[in-house]
Amino acid sequence: MGGEMSMAGAGAAGGAGGAGAAGGAGAAGGAGGEAGDVGAAGDGASAAGSGSGGAGRSILIENIGLLVTHDAGRPERSGAAIVIENGRVAWVGDSTGAPDADERIDAGGRCAIPGFVDSHSHLVFAGDRAAEFEARMAGRRYEAGGIRSTVAATRAASDAQLLAGARRLLGEMRAQGTTTVEIKSGYGLTVADESRILSLARTLTAETTYLGAHVVPAEYIGRRDDYVALVKGEMLDACAPHSRWIDVFVDEGAFTVDEARSILTAGIARGLGARVHAGQLAVSGGVRLAVELGSASVDHCTYLADADVEALAGSAGAVSQDSGGTGGVPRGAGGTGGAADVAGVGAVWAGTVATLLPGVEFSTRSPYPDARRLLEAGVQVALASDCNPGSSYTSSMPFCIALAVREMGMTAAEAVRAATLGGAQALRRTDIGHLRVGAAGDIVLLDAPSYVHLAYRPGVPLVHSVIVSSTQ
Repeated sequence: MGGEMSMAGAGAAGGAGGAGAAGGAGAAGGAGGEAGDVGAAGDGASAAGSGSGGAGRSILIENIGLLVTHDAGRPERSGAAIVIENGRVAWVGDSTGAPDADERIDAGGRCAIPGFVDSHSHLVFAGDRAAEFEARMAGRRYEAGGIRSTVAATRAASDAQLLAGARRLLGEMRAQGTTTVEIKSGYGLTVADESRILSLARTLTAETTYLGAHVVPAEYIGRRDDYVALVKGEMLDACAPHSRWIDVFVDEGAFTVDEARSILTAGIARGLGARVHAGQLAVSGGVRLAVELGSASVDHCTYLADADVEALAGSAGAVSQDSGGTGGVPRGAGGTGGAADVAGVGAVWAGTVATLLPGVEFSTRSPYPDARRLLEAGVQVALASDCNPGSSYTSSMPFCIALAVREMGMTAAEAVRAATLGGAQALRRTDIGHLRVGAAGDIVLLDAPSYVHLAYRPGVPLVHSVIVSSTQ
């Protein structure tokens, strides 16, 4: 999601590529590029040679009322400025001491935060399930079977129709401050359709997830074993070249723990990172399976046993150096940081993140996850939209932040962190989700003096502009 550095006003942001270049700054380092080291220069932090060394331009954003960087020592700054050079944060400090740059942007006292990292979405689909939503609001309980109606519509759609729909949703996301998005398959459920969904998604983001194990399609009812064999065999062979991740929906009406283990281990053997849907409809062994297999994230986590929370908290003890920026790391790799620590630039969070999806609970009139329980146990938490046509048809991370604060026991600071740095950790990315020196210069300027307004003024379009430097 993105390309060369661009700046889009909220009214103009659209499409995967954003708006035109602001100041002609050089392209950001690729999704797999390593971030630079953190250094200090006087009151501000800077990186010597953190850019590509080319002739890219620099941009200074000054007069920032409140800047959120997620720096471990000083996560927020008042009266701040930030310099982006060659697509990377090159300097952070007080606005009064800011260095010169090729272009200057006056933030006008606005709050600046990292771009949102939406680590769970299903954007490539066709059809509409408004009738299902209306029925659910009248009292019908959501069940996984509703996915099959989207599968039928998606199979019937052309590539052009699917791509147009995904680009429309990406435009909505960008206008609301999302600068990185993960996209899952799961609405094809044939070898050809899952492969084409992922090949289309790969044109929009590097964070693509193979979800052939979303539900058992209608033509395989009564032949579950045959479908599981397909998912971890021929379908995996076709989809792995277009995927970074593999995911399984472990819940009532979906897949069992044993089925999920066999599918995930097959994907891991092919070099894919693991992700898991679990705990949306009931307590299952899916959360503990995710931890057992070293999954980057387990998503939903609405229904959790004490043993699930303990397993997630116990997974949070590894922060290890990454050799490739976006690659996963072996579970249990070196490092001693806990859930309260912030992995530095160049280090990857190696535990299993609990990714909470409050749009689902809003749209299905279900109990919300207890984020406070997770945070107090030391679990790393992310927020994501789960944008999909059935159970969470929202593309708005600000909306999810407001729900997390209102319904899930999170402070505004915790919710913003979960929607930015937490999402990056759920993708095992070190270059996004924060604004420390060396990070991608993905910045959201809010028409507000503080990020608290994201929850305080729900539903209000507070994103003034979005600066995108990363390539995804």
